[in-house]
Amino acid sequence: MTTAETQPAGDALLATRLRNAQPALWINTARQALPAVALPALGKSISLDDTKAAAARLARFAGLLAEVFPELLAADGVVESPLLPAAALQPALGMADNQGRLFIKADHSLPVAGSIKARGGMHEVLEFAERLALQHGLVEPGVDYRALATSQARAVLSRYQVAVGSTGNLGLSIGVVASALGFKATVHMSADAKEWKKDRLRQCGVQVVEHAGDYERAVAAGRAEAAADPLCHFVDDEQSFSLLLGYSAAALHLQRQLAEQGVAVDAEHPLIVYLPCGVGGAPAGITFGLRQVLGPHVHCFFAEPVQSPCFMVQMMAGQGEHPSVYDWGLTNRTEADGLAVPRASLLAAELMRPLLSGVFTVADDTLFAQLVQVLDALGERIEPSAAAGFSGPALLTGTTAGQAWLRATGVGAALPQATHLVWTTGGLLVPDAQYQGFVQRGRAVLAARG
Repeated sequence: MTTAETQPAGDALLATRLRNAQPALWINTARQALPAVALPALGKSISLDDTKAAAARLARFAGLLAEVFPELLAADGVVESPLLPAAALQPALGMADNQGRLFIKADHSLPVAGSIKARGGMHEVLEFAERLALQHGLVEPGVDYRALATSQARAVLSRYQVAVGSTGNLGLSIGVVASALGFKATVHMSADAKEWKKDRLRQCGVQVVEHAGDYERAVAAGRAEAAADPLCHFVDDEQSFSLLLGYSAAALHLQRQLAEQGVAVDAEHPLIVYLPCGVGGAPAGITFGLRQVLGPHVHCFFAEPVQSPCFMVQMMAGQGEHPSVYDWGLTNRTEADGLAVPRASLLAAELMRPLLSGVFTVADDTLFAQLVQVLDALGERIEPSAAAGFSGPALLTGTTAGQAWLRATGVGAALPQATHLVWTTGGLLVPDAQYQGFVQRGRAVLAARG
């Protein structure tokens, strides 16, 4: 019996919408208002201290990053994105004046890698580099790591390889950073990865290995190859705590940004965050950090393509199950290439059981339409994956499941004072010709909708 066939009767409508690749909203009834500070996840506990340690590691490398990446010089090596007020976009999304304020956490403009993946990917590469640097005596603990830019240090790091399996954005992050530090870098890419991302990696000296299958097969091939090489570090998007904690460090910066813009987060001023989701590591890391830093009144929702709702089907599954979107008769084909994942990370799913508020799905046409709406209202260039979260507010206020959640949590009563935060993912590095194709398709969708 398939996972889809074992859904309780109360989930029948949701299951039907999933099978038919229609937008759907799933609410997590297992969410806890006050989860434990240290959360067990597949035999390991992590806490806010680990998030702070990841942030401290990124800070230790800031001087080196500013030296090897000229685009980081003005920011003193800090890789961060702005928090953008987006009131001008609210009418296009159908948000009424009494439904709260809209902001965008603009990870589509993150320097170096151009996507949300710059966070976790950079952190894991730096953690590996730090371990090797200390082991080989290249740096002293906590001392300026700019010594790793020397020819002596690069000669040592060049003995080692960093590998990853990716549909695109994580590969860009890992490959570009690893190569810049002197590592041999290999990215195993699935068939649905965009050609321009492969080309950019090759231009940075990264070896790109193409696989005929999907993301899952690319990861499996990369993992197997790395296991045979003792000098190769494989960045495992499905199982990595280092990636997850690198993502979680964003919560500390966002906390400061919210305060600077006068945004309170409490029972009277809930914060609702909408995060694009592929295998789940990036949104899970950010959600973990936000819940630890901001408490019970931040509500996080993951956004997935209708043909690739791997996290939703995992959260709906029974204990011990690990379903694929193929089990539901779905294709895993989407123009949101970074989100084209058939099976979710078990690490991320287990961690999210007490933390996540829900998951929703969005059609590709809507991604393109909202990409254009973001451009027209704000002048921001995003890729289709980055548009996934913009359907969130309308699903909460305009569907039976969303309205029930608003009533049950009390968020509905506070909605006029709520803050909606859409977290974007990629866009900065998209070539002009590719981006204009996105815009053309989005305008066609909007015209057809009248």
